[in-house]
Amino acid sequence: MCIELDIEIAINFAVKEHGKLDIMINNAAITGQPKLSILENEKSVFERVMSVNVTGVFLGTKHAARVMIPACSGSIISIGSVSSTIGGVADHAYTCSKYAIVGLTKNVAAELGVFGIRDNCMSPYFIATSMGTSVSKNHPDLFSNAYSNLKGMVLQVDDVAHATLFLASDESNYIMGIIWHWMEALPLSTHPLAYSRVASLRKRYLHLNLDHKI
Repeated sequence: MCIELDIEIAINFAVKEHGKLDIMINNAAITGQPKLSILENEKSVFERVMSVNVTGVFLGTKHAARVMIPACSGSIISIGSVSSTIGGVADHAYTCSKYAIVGLTKNVAAELGVFGIRDNCMSPYFIATSMGTSVSKNHPDLFSNAYSNLKGMVLQVDDVAHATLFLASDESNYIMGIIWHWMEALPLSTHPLAYSRVASLRKRYLHLNLDHKI
């Protein structure tokens, strides 16, 4: 996802096969080092995360726009994270990268709207993937406290897929430049102390040396 020629070829192939490109979803991402202190984080890892998570989204958006502008239509959707909004939830590199996606989304939306192209960002919290559910089985109480504000409900992959499909469809023709937050797991209060609670629980997870992603 970091090699521009590869993305250019993929976009050109899609247009050749289907005549045009209607939807572009930038979804590739990796995490950094699960270390609490920035003093322990390595520059090489930080740069790799930024390359995949930010440069990849930039290139995908750039080449989608290249073929959407002549058609005067299209929907670009980038996948962010709760870490696009608050700090203290994920590692430093991942958080920086997800904040960057929000800025890019808003800037591109401001530019491409005149061409009938919409750009939005989907920012979910914890999603119940196979990697994450293994954590919930091993530490159910901690998992529930950290990830569940709507008791008994955990965000599923299909939930995000359905919402993303909505943003890609004609039913969302007048929606652009938004950051769709999935705050089901966060305290509803916007007070910093509410976020501190989540960050504190995140730290406890890191001390358990569990390899999972938010």
